[in-house]
Amino acid sequence: MNTANYSPPENCKLAVPKKGRLYQKVCEMLKGAGIEYHREARLDVALCKNLPLTLVFLPAADIASYVGEGNVDVGITGQDVVQESLSTVTEVMPLGFGKCKLCVQAQVSKGIKDVSEVAGGRIVTSFPNLAKQYFAPFDKEKGVETKIKFVSGSVEAACGLGLADAVVDLVETGTTMRAAGLEVVGEVLQTESVLISNIHTTHQDIVNLLKRRVEGYITAQKYVMISYNCSTAILEDCKLITPGKTSPTITGLHDPNYKSVSALVKKSEVSDKMDALHDAGATDILVFNLANSLM
Repeated sequence: MNTANYSPPENCKLAVPKKGRLYQKVCEMLKGAGIEYHREARLDVALCKNLPLTLVFLPAADIASYVGEGNVDVGITGQDVVQESLSTVTEVMPLGFGKCKLCVQAQVSKGIKDVSEVAGGRIVTSFPNLAKQYFAPFDKEKGVETKIKFVSGSVEAACGLGLADAVVDLVETGTTMRAAGLEVVGEVLQTESVLISNIHTTHQDIVNLLKRRVEGYITAQKYVMISYNCSTAILEDCKLITPGKTSPTITGLHDPNYKSVSALVKKSEVSDKMDALHDAGATDILVFNLANSLM
């Protein structure tokens, strides 16, 4: 039997982007969450080594449809893709990366001040359903019909070539948009990567396990553990500086007048927290990175 691109029937199937802006982030997250697999060259299916899980590598734009139709049980893609696909799925959790905006963009030289000015015109986009929904109220108000044309891939050149009055496309940093001489004239939605599942999946236990592991990985990426010693006289002041996610862990020392304290703090705040603890009188302040966590 040829086992290439094969998934055991009892396995839960997880669809992940096969390339593009989300691929590397998703691979890092899966590794951090302890999802071990080996993907053979040129194959789009990989079996997980430590779970009854099969990874299926698909174009990000197709993942919501595959999950909605039940071809795979769970998937990782953007909220924009989910809404564009019109699929009915369960959004398990946001993942905190791949954040961007889907925007209406027009040429800077046109001096368009309001998105309603392009209603009734020609729109080129890879998101025809979302574009149609967005322009529907403007069309109704003005008694016009905006012409939505689907184009896969890059759409930035459409305005400059005279093919469109505006485009609807994702904006992350805005570099590509500005290079094409475009500017944002309206925002359709804000989006980020999400974990989604089929509403009738028979592998809810694996879905819950994935959610738990990914939550632990995300926490480990956002937080560090800070540890320090302080006298009982300043303990309450120090606890206010490092309250932790729930509460700090306090341990007695050989000297009854001193305590050891450890707490989670956000990476973005750790330097300020260390300074504040030092100024409050804490000593032996140490910071530890987290490989993973379960809360």
